[in-house]
Amino acid sequence: MGYFRRNLENWLRQTLHTRPLVYLNGPRQCGKSTLAKNAYPEERHNYLSFDTPVNLTAAKSDPVKFINSLPIDRLKIIDEVQLVPEIFPYLKIQIDKYREKGKGTGLFLLTSSANLMALPRLAEALVGRMSVFTLLPFSSSEYMQTGVNFITRLFGEKTEYRSYNKYNLLEIIENATFPEPALNHNIDREQWFGDYLSILIQRDVRTVTDIREPSKMIMLFSFLAMRAGGLLNNSQISQEAGLDIKTYERYKAAAINTFVLFEIPAWAKQNHLSKRFTKSPKLFFTDTNLLAYLLRRKLKDIYDNDRTAMGRVFENFIATEIVKNASSITGLEISHFRTSDQKEVDFVLEKDNKVIGIEVKLNSTPNINDFNGLKLLKEAVKERFKLGVVIYSGTTMLPFGEDFWAVPVCCLWEK
Repeated sequence: MGYFRRNLENWLRQTLHTRPLVYLNGPRQCGKSTLAKNAYPEERHNYLSFDTPVNLTAAKSDPVKFINSLPIDRLKIIDEVQLVPEIFPYLKIQIDKYREKGKGTGLFLLTSSANLMALPRLAEALVGRMSVFTLLPFSSSEYMQTGVNFITRLFGEKTEYRSYNKYNLLEIIENATFPEPALNHNIDREQWFGDYLSILIQRDVRTVTDIREPSKMIMLFSFLAMRAGGLLNNSQISQEAGLDIKTYERYKAAAINTFVLFEIPAWAKQNHLSKRFTKSPKLFFTDTNLLAYLLRRKLKDIYDNDRTAMGRVFENFIATEIVKNASSITGLEISHFRTSDQKEVDFVLEKDNKVIGIEVKLNSTPNINDFNGLKLLKEAVKERFKLGVVIYSGTTMLPFGEDFWAVPVCCLWEK
């Protein structure tokens, strides 16, 4: 199967024409190398990977000579750069030399399986000289190759009544995942995700923290999988996992910095309500298929036999779709809204002083009560409120009063 275009591709290419260095991070096996190689024509880039032992050894042995040996007239793509932090200061020196010669753009494209914030030596050395992008596994629209960004659509397009064709929701969720299992249906997914976690802990996690007992990291993942979509009670989870709070926080941070997990912070803005709001973030897994693996259940089994668990899986899927689409949108804030008396909105999106609330319901038929939290959000933000959306598993875009719509999940990928 040929190259699958990623929604970040154009933005990445444009940035390389204006900035000296682009840092492309994201989870292992999500397609960073493939995207990097397709950002420029093959004859205009030079690719190398620190996953290759000879490159790794050469760069660590003499980072100055290694950087100086790279071709001058090509984009230099360095894969898994987090493995050789010794080169970071010399990248800065090289960039400054190029700038003095009047060539200050399209010099380096670095990829990494670790979040930039987990690599302070890189961040400090290259501050002001780089742009940072995050690539995640396939979104539904990337897998379907429709190029849809539903967040841009919600903020920019008029919402209208519309009917869509039927779709297979389970098939979409199963393929909104890492490229290899998405594109090769002969792969044993249980084995693939097991191998993925083993390599992740042995290589990427150890880059950002000291993991002395990998088995406890896997155990923590399993504990957190049972709480996906819920509010985080760190003290309770650390006790149940048998970890002291410092070790738990370090392991959780490592999981976030290697893109296994992400948190959605609580909404906390000035508002027109005299209510208290929760301060706890919500936790999600970056890949919903990995979540199912950690639950030790197949997605089809959950879908067919456990409506409650499938509701949480569906919310995790929507959360991943939001962060995947958000990666190509500047100035977007994502949070969740919950009052102390349990009125909530699953996701709040804010951009250009406009607010969109998103509630997630697995039901195929929405009802007026599904909009209660969204109405409270509208009351809280008043004129900033643009739209309240209930994403559901039906096929028709339906109005539920002024500024409120039931939106079928297929809007995430259908044009």
